[in-house]
Amino acid sequence: MNPRFDIIAARVPQGSRVLDLGCGNGALLAHLRDQRGCSVQGVEIDPDKVVACARRGVDVLQLDLEQGLAMFADDSFDVVLMIDSLPNLRNTERALRESSRVGRQGIATFANFAHWRIRLRVASGRLPVTEELPYEWYDTPNLRVTTYADFAVLAAKCGLRVRQALGIQAGREVHTLPNLLASEAMFVFSAG
Repeated sequence: MNPRFDIIAARVPQGSRVLDLGCGNGALLAHLRDQRGCSVQGVEIDPDKVVACARRGVDVLQLDLEQGLAMFADDSFDVVLMIDSLPNLRNTERALRESSRVGRQGIATFANFAHWRIRLRVASGRLPVTEELPYEWYDTPNLRVTTYADFAVLAAKCGLRVRQALGIQAGREVHTLPNLLASEAMFVFSAG
Protein backbone atom coordinates (compact mmCIF):
# COMPACT_ATOMS: atom_id res chain seq x y z
CA MET A 1 0.00 0.00 0.00
CA ASN A 2 1.02 3.60 -0.62
CA PRO A 3 2.30 5.15 2.66
CA ARG A 4 0.89 8.52 1.56
CA PHE A 5 -2.60 7.07 1.85
CA ASP A 6 -2.31 6.75 5.62
CA ILE A 7 -0.97 10.30 5.96
CA ILE A 8 -3.87 11.64 3.89
CA ALA A 9 -6.45 9.35 5.54
CA ALA A 10 -5.40 10.61 8.99
CA ARG A 11 -6.79 14.03 7.96
CA VAL A 12 -10.11 12.63 6.71
CA PRO A 13 -12.68 12.19 9.49
CA GLN A 14 -14.22 8.74 9.83
CA GLY A 15 -17.42 8.40 7.76
CA SER A 16 -16.86 11.60 5.77
CA ARG A 17 -18.37 12.36 2.38
CA VAL A 18 -15.29 12.66 0.16
CA LEU A 19 -14.86 14.05 -3.36
CA ASP A 20 -11.52 13.41 -5.09
CA LEU A 21 -10.75 15.78 -7.97
CA GLY A 22 -8.45 13.97 -10.37
CA CYS A 23 -8.92 10.66 -8.56
CA GLY A 24 -6.74 8.59 -10.91
CA ASN A 25 -7.45 4.87 -10.62
CA GLY A 26 -9.53 5.31 -7.44
CA ALA A 27 -7.07 3.54 -5.13
CA LEU A 28 -7.10 6.31 -2.50
CA LEU A 29 -10.90 6.54 -2.56
CA ALA A 30 -11.19 2.77 -2.18
CA HIS A 31 -8.79 2.99 0.78
CA LEU A 32 -10.89 5.74 2.42
CA ARG A 33 -14.08 3.77 1.79
CA ASP A 34 -12.68 0.51 3.15
CA GLN A 35 -10.52 1.82 6.02
CA ARG A 36 -12.35 4.98 7.12
CA GLY A 37 -15.96 4.16 6.22
CA CYS A 38 -16.18 7.16 3.91
CA SER A 39 -18.78 7.76 1.22
CA VAL A 40 -16.62 8.46 -1.82
CA GLN A 41 -17.00 10.10 -5.24
CA GLY A 42 -14.28 10.65 -7.82
CA VAL A 43 -13.84 13.02 -10.73
CA GLU A 44 -11.45 11.97 -13.49
CA ILE A 45 -10.99 12.94 -17.14
CA ASP A 46 -8.91 9.96 -18.35
CA PRO A 47 -11.27 7.22 -19.64
CA ASP A 48 -8.87 4.40 -18.71
CA LYS A 49 -8.69 5.67 -15.14
CA VAL A 50 -12.48 6.00 -15.01
CA VAL A 51 -12.70 2.31 -15.92
CA ALA A 52 -10.11 1.46 -13.24
CA CYS A 53 -12.25 3.30 -10.66
CA ALA A 54 -15.33 1.37 -11.73
CA ARG A 55 -13.43 -1.89 -11.35
CA ARG A 56 -12.63 -0.91 -7.75
CA GLY A 57 -16.28 -0.14 -7.11
CA VAL A 58 -15.59 3.59 -6.79
CA ASP A 59 -18.25 5.98 -8.10
CA VAL A 60 -16.62 8.30 -10.61
CA LEU A 61 -17.72 11.05 -12.97
CA GLN A 62 -15.78 11.70 -16.14
CA LEU A 63 -15.39 15.49 -16.07
CA ASP A 64 -12.86 18.11 -17.05
CA LEU A 65 -11.94 20.02 -13.89
CA GLU A 66 -11.16 23.07 -16.00
CA GLN A 67 -14.92 23.44 -16.52
CA GLY A 68 -15.44 23.97 -12.79
CA LEU A 69 -17.62 22.26 -10.22
CA ALA A 70 -20.95 23.99 -10.87
CA MET A 71 -22.78 20.66 -10.77
CA PHE A 72 -21.97 20.35 -7.04
CA ALA A 73 -23.82 22.41 -4.43
CA ASP A 74 -22.07 24.34 -1.67
CA ASP A 75 -20.85 22.08 1.15
CA SER A 76 -21.86 18.91 -0.73
CA PHE A 77 -18.87 17.10 0.74
CA ASP A 78 -17.01 17.04 4.03
CA VAL A 79 -13.62 16.71 2.31
CA VAL A 80 -12.45 17.54 -1.21
CA LEU A 81 -9.15 15.98 -2.24
CA MET A 82 -6.77 17.40 -4.83
CA ILE A 83 -4.00 14.82 -4.71
CA ASP A 84 -1.34 15.70 -7.30
CA SER A 85 -3.97 17.31 -9.54
CA LEU A 86 -3.12 21.02 -9.15
CA PRO A 87 -0.02 20.95 -11.41
CA ASN A 88 -2.22 19.67 -14.25
CA LEU A 89 -4.74 22.52 -14.13
CA ARG A 90 -4.63 25.79 -16.03
CA ASN A 91 -6.84 27.68 -13.58
CA THR A 92 -5.46 26.69 -10.20
CA GLU A 93 -7.06 29.57 -8.32
CA ARG A 94 -10.54 28.72 -9.59
CA ALA A 95 -10.05 25.06 -8.70
CA LEU A 96 -9.02 25.91 -5.14
CA ARG A 97 -11.92 28.32 -4.63
CA GLU A 98 -14.40 25.81 -6.07
CA SER A 99 -13.05 22.98 -3.92
CA SER A 100 -13.46 25.11 -0.78
CA ARG A 101 -17.02 25.98 -1.86
CA VAL A 102 -18.02 22.36 -2.52
CA GLY A 103 -16.30 20.90 0.55
CA ARG A 104 -16.02 21.97 4.15
CA GLN A 105 -12.35 21.02 4.07
CA GLY A 106 -9.84 20.58 1.25
CA ILE A 107 -6.64 18.57 1.11
CA ALA A 108 -4.08 19.30 -1.60
CA THR A 109 -0.81 17.49 -2.19
CA PHE A 110 1.82 18.11 -4.84
CA ALA A 111 5.51 17.62 -5.57
CA ASN A 112 7.53 20.32 -3.79
CA PHE A 113 9.83 21.90 -6.36
CA ALA A 114 11.89 23.53 -3.57
CA HIS A 115 13.11 20.21 -2.11
CA TRP A 116 16.88 20.29 -1.68
CA ARG A 117 17.51 17.49 -4.21
CA ILE A 118 15.55 19.36 -6.85
CA ARG A 119 17.40 22.60 -6.06
CA LEU A 120 20.70 20.76 -6.44
CA ARG A 121 19.66 19.26 -9.78
CA VAL A 122 18.58 22.69 -11.10
CA ALA A 123 21.86 24.21 -9.83
CA SER A 124 23.71 21.60 -11.91
CA GLY A 125 21.94 22.93 -14.99
CA ARG A 126 19.32 20.20 -15.46
CA LEU A 127 15.65 19.93 -14.64
CA PRO A 128 14.87 17.24 -12.08
CA VAL A 129 13.45 13.79 -12.64
CA THR A 130 12.39 12.34 -9.29
CA GLU A 131 9.86 9.89 -7.90
CA GLU A 132 7.46 12.80 -7.40
CA LEU A 133 8.33 14.44 -10.74
CA PRO A 134 9.00 11.32 -12.86
CA TYR A 135 8.90 12.92 -16.31
CA GLU A 136 11.46 14.68 -18.44
CA TRP A 137 10.58 18.33 -19.11
CA TYR A 138 9.48 17.55 -22.68
CA ASP A 139 6.93 14.83 -21.83
CA THR A 140 5.47 15.90 -18.50
CA PRO A 141 1.69 16.13 -18.08
CA ASN A 142 2.26 18.93 -15.56
CA LEU A 143 1.51 22.43 -16.74
CA ARG A 144 3.36 23.93 -13.81
CA VAL A 145 5.36 23.16 -10.71
CA THR A 146 5.09 24.77 -7.30
CA THR A 147 6.67 24.84 -3.89
CA TYR A 148 5.42 24.48 -0.36
CA ALA A 149 6.04 28.19 0.25
CA ASP A 150 4.37 29.30 -3.00
CA PHE A 151 1.22 27.33 -2.25
CA ALA A 152 0.90 29.05 1.13
CA VAL A 153 0.97 32.41 -0.68
CA LEU A 154 -1.64 31.24 -3.21
CA ALA A 155 -3.91 29.93 -0.47
CA ALA A 156 -3.88 33.35 1.20
CA LYS A 157 -4.55 35.05 -2.15
CA CYS A 158 -7.55 32.76 -2.68
CA GLY A 159 -8.91 33.61 0.78
CA LEU A 160 -8.35 30.10 2.11
CA ARG A 161 -7.62 29.30 5.72
CA VAL A 162 -4.74 26.84 6.03
CA ARG A 163 -5.64 24.48 8.87
CA GLN A 164 -2.53 22.34 8.60
CA ALA A 165 0.57 22.35 6.42
CA LEU A 166 3.25 19.69 6.34
CA GLY A 167 5.70 17.98 4.08
CA ILE A 168 6.06 14.33 3.14
CA GLN A 169 9.39 12.64 2.55
CA ALA A 170 9.81 8.91 1.98
CA GLY A 171 6.34 8.20 3.38
CA ARG A 172 6.91 10.20 6.57
CA GLU A 173 5.58 13.53 7.76
CA VAL A 174 8.00 16.47 7.75
CA HIS A 175 7.21 19.41 10.03
CA THR A 176 10.67 21.02 10.24
CA LEU A 177 11.74 23.06 7.18
CA PRO A 178 9.26 21.28 4.87
CA ASN A 179 9.96 23.65 1.96
CA LEU A 180 13.56 22.39 1.94
CA LEU A 181 13.35 18.86 3.35
CA ALA A 182 10.10 17.45 1.91
CA SER A 183 9.70 16.17 -1.62
CA GLU A 184 5.92 16.58 -1.34
CA ALA A 185 3.72 19.19 0.30
CA MET A 186 0.32 18.70 1.90
CA PHE A 187 -2.11 21.45 2.85
CA VAL A 188 -5.41 21.05 4.66
CA PHE A 189 -7.55 24.12 4.06
CA SER A 190 -11.04 25.56 4.20
CA ALA A 191 -12.83 28.68 3.04
CA GLY A 192 -11.61 31.76 4.88
